[in-house]
Amino acid sequence: VATQDAERWVDQWVDKAYPDAPDFGTEVQVRSSQISWRFVTNSGQDDGIIRPVIGAKGWPFYPGSSMKGIFRRACTPEQAEVYCGKYLPGGDFEPGLLRFHGGYPTDDTWQDNLVDIVHPQQDRQVKSDRRSSAFVQISLFKPTINFGISSTLLINTTEWTTIWEIWEKALSTGIGCRVCAGYGQPKKHTGNVIYQTQLKGQGAASKSLDDSGEFRPNMFRATIRGHALRIFGGLTDELTADRLVEQLFGGIRSQETKVGLLGMSFRENIDSELDEFGTGTWAVPTYEVEGCLTWLITQKLSDPKHQALEKLIKALTRFAVVLGGFGKSWRRADHRLFYSDYYEESRKPLIGCHWQWVGESSLRSDVSVRKLDKVGAFIEQVRSHAKDWMQLQGVTPNPARHAPWREAWHEQNVQVWGRLADDKDNSEAIYWLHGAYQTAIPAVHIPEGSIYRSSVTGRMSEIGRLWHRMYPLVRLVRDPKDPSQPVVLKTKQYLEILTLFPDNSPQSNQFVNFLASDHSLFTKLWPI
Repeated sequence: VATQDAERWVDQWVDKAYPDAPDFGTEVQVRSSQISWRFVTNSGQDDGIIRPVIGAKGWPFYPGSSMKGIFRRACTPEQAEVYCGKYLPGGDFEPGLLRFHGGYPTDDTWQDNLVDIVHPQQDRQVKSDRRSSAFVQISLFKPTINFGISSTLLINTTEWTTIWEIWEKALSTGIGCRVCAGYGQPKKHTGNVIYQTQLKGQGAASKSLDDSGEFRPNMFRATIRGHALRIFGGLTDELTADRLVEQLFGGIRSQETKVGLLGMSFRENIDSELDEFGTGTWAVPTYEVEGCLTWLITQKLSDPKHQALEKLIKALTRFAVVLGGFGKSWRRADHRLFYSDYYEESRKPLIGCHWQWVGESSLRSDVSVRKLDKVGAFIEQVRSHAKDWMQLQGVTPNPARHAPWREAWHEQNVQVWGRLADDKDNSEAIYWLHGAYQTAIPAVHIPEGSIYRSSVTGRMSEIGRLWHRMYPLVRLVRDPKDPSQPVVLKTKQYLEILTLFPDNSPQSNQFVNFLASDHSLFTKLWPI
């Protein structure tokens, strides 16, 4: 009902809005910036719909007061007093030199794709199988926004350059609401970056109300926040793990909103390619995308905490890429790449996604696992960085009191198995998701083994307990011309990795026994 109400509200709003953008006037300095994804301002919630701030001519508006607030935070104390004003002894306030006029979209393309459906999934993905509810907000899709600033005094060109440099720094923190989830982020960041990497991927896109596809970058934050919850949940109790994750990524508890230490942005190198896979009722929108994932720090920290946070977010991002993926069906390898015959049999739904590092820098520094036997040490390193961060927050890791969640990362709760696959057609486990992994041999009392449609693989509306990943193997080899500088070598091989959260069901126990037997090609990688 809220979705239908939102559509009606948007139609009525757009119909009455003026066709031309508001004009700031000749005395106002104007600078344009493009938002990399969506942008939302919150004027309040009505009937379950988060509505935008609306300014002159019925156009969506970024308030001048908000603009002034983030500009002040980007200033030095001296700049803040000069440009934004200061309080005088006795309580009087002396205005600064600048007046902030807010921002408007540059043209009427803001009217497209306004209804934004948000569906939180954290508890269902990590803790239990309970359902979650979606909510609706009105947000602008990749708008270019004109921001206006004027002065009470005549300011020379050099000082205006300084003012706009401060504004670019302020804009780098994101504007509007939900900036930690990738909303309101500019295409260019000039400050506050704690970690950047280059990624490319493909998978099932989110559906808009008109059934068209949309690549939604907030899935990076959702996935990595979930992994942080898993890691902390294996090192401490439930309440402390939740608190640590909210400190990093933000959250709402007891009606109080907490701003996290980390913000996120994804800038596409080129516009994502949206397509469709399947026919009829099985048709789903898909994406292929390549771009720069940026993590931003929202507050000043001491050097030890800043360094520990940088190590932690790098580790969590790499953990996500090594063991899974991002977005819909991230627990499965993309069947289009690794089980192409699956779709030739009959009409079937799209399963899985595939993500990998791209670019010389990321392939050199972000590829933390280049051999199968290094996976266990890598996982321990991720947990070690989490422990270091916990201790800096005054929390002593205590795995003996770990959270009672389905996917808490504790050695009694999860197993990681792996093998080396020669190429993309050499996956073993992808066939086990749809049929038997072991053929029955009655003569020697060997029963058929299957996890198909069990609690291990999941069923309709029930999340399974198995992740399947085909991780591209990238090596560093000696350069004959310069032995001191290794060369990145992409191979045809993959690390086939299974992450299993056993539940003591007969199918789960039998599968674990099979993986540990001589009949399996897999080796246990973690716990070490």
